[in-house]
Amino acid sequence: MTALPRGAWQDVARATGLLAPDATSTDDVAATIFAEMSALAVRTGAINLGQGFPDVDGPESIKAAAIRAIEQGANQYPPGPGIPELRAAVAAHQQRHYGLVVDPETEVLITTGATEALASAVLALAGPADEVITLEPFYDAHAAVIALAGATHVPIALAPTPDGFRLDVEALRAAASPSTRMLLINSPHNPTGTVLTREELEAVADIACERDAIVVTDEVYEHLTFDGAVHTPLATLPGMAERTLTISSSGKSFSLTGWKIGWVHGPAPLVTAVRTVKQFLTYVSGAPFQPAIAQALADDDAPRELAASLASRRDLLCEGLRAAGFDVVVPRGTYFVVADASRLIERLGLADGVELARRLPELAGVVAIPMTAFCREGSLTHARMLNSLRFTFVKREETLREAVERLHALQRG
Repeated sequence: MTALPRGAWQDVARATGLLAPDATSTDDVAATIFAEMSALAVRTGAINLGQGFPDVDGPESIKAAAIRAIEQGANQYPPGPGIPELRAAVAAHQQRHYGLVVDPETEVLITTGATEALASAVLALAGPADEVITLEPFYDAHAAVIALAGATHVPIALAPTPDGFRLDVEALRAAASPSTRMLLINSPHNPTGTVLTREELEAVADIACERDAIVVTDEVYEHLTFDGAVHTPLATLPGMAERTLTISSSGKSFSLTGWKIGWVHGPAPLVTAVRTVKQFLTYVSGAPFQPAIAQALADDDAPRELAASLASRRDLLCEGLRAAGFDVVVPRGTYFVVADASRLIERLGLADGVELARRLPELAGVVAIPMTAFCREGSLTHARMLNSLRFTFVKREETLREAVERLHALQRG
């Protein structure tokens, strides 16, 4: 056995369920469920509906712009805050879509995807004496960066209802304390696919103002909403622009997840704090991709077309999951649908959603992610999600049709 090396990695591993509290050896470190399920898909030839990335690239015009940028010499370090054209495009996008007036010189920072923006923001602004509130189920990177900062993670449940997953406002109000430094909110929400209503966001804003807390918003799915759901940035609400860091990226809106071009904007002092940390992480990245995304942000057609296509693919998958014996909470945004497999688990004699996820490639030739991977063990949300799986519908229609056909084996078996 190899003794545990000292370092913050242990806190991250424990926060994300990769290391038991009493572990004494690196042999005790588990692979993430995401890595496990992806490896299982490769090994079995199952259709991977666990990982949320498109299997078709984004628009040719954006890819061509990146090629031109390479050919024209955009291959060395770009400016630390990001190229001026992209910062201006982000500011213009926010004003055009949401009426937010943002200074591209002092209030916009380009990052290596939204993940780096999140990490830099939490590391810059929260520490061991602070509490950071998130929604639960939570995107796994949120728990990890809070652990890296040494802050205390306070998750607040999203409850499944006939109208989708909804925020427990009273639980949020009760959890907010004098130690609450930050509210980290992602909407449209991964993994549940909910889009927080204006009323829910107003409650978040009221609590943030009462506690004088910073709000960090993860809005990477901002353009991928369905059925008339409206994404409202928290920074647009009264009194929130001066305390909110808004994070988004190009990966989801333009199906170019591997380019890792993200951004954060907000009040200049907060952005300066984030940039101070960011410069010692990646420093800069994506030189030829930055001008291409600057061009892409000026075109609103690609995200609209993608959202319309995703809505159709969502319906296809939801219908197939219901026919296979799942109970589905229809998402109103993102790439994902949550499906409760309680009836299937009972009929098949399985323990829970984790066991079903591990058996699903054998039973149906499909891979999904158990929802407990997005919850704190022992929490109310963990108990609610014990038999639920997350599936992605950001795959080609023919891939989804094949997956649905395979899932029907669960009813035939």
